[in-house]
Amino acid sequence: MIILHKDTLSLIPQRPPFVMIDHLVGCDEDGTQTTFRVEQENVLVFHNKLSEAGLVENIAQTAAAGAGYIALKSNEPVLTGYIGAIKNLEVFALPKTGDVIETTVTIINKVFDVTIIAGSVECDGKLLAKCEMKMFIEKLK
Repeated sequence: MIILHKDTLSLIPQRPPFVMIDHLVGCDEDGTQTTFRVEQENVLVFHNKLSEAGLVENIAQTAAAGAGYIALKSNEPVLTGYIGAIKNLEVFALPKTGDVIETTVTIINKVFDVTIIAGSVECDGKLLAKCEMKMFIEKLK
């Protein structure tokens, strides 16, 4: 695995214990890929599995990491984003502690400060979850 950016905390507004990505492994104008090892200590792990909320937050943080990476590469500040809506969420399975999940976010559309993305989470080639999200990016003050 090639790690595109080692300091993921510089790309997202979240801080431990609420970080749901470990490594940025791909990013361009069209989408982002991250990995995340599910640890027992994670605040969204219940009964040794990452919860549905954890999968959704992982997708959102993957989108945020992509936006943050592109901002840093353009010498711009990393802005905070918010989930505005989740559509067509499907969860097929939950990853267990110790599993490494791979998340892909593809940008569907961008209009002003709103970005619509499609996200999917896989583990060992098996689709765990997918959804669309509408994300709002906070403007500079």
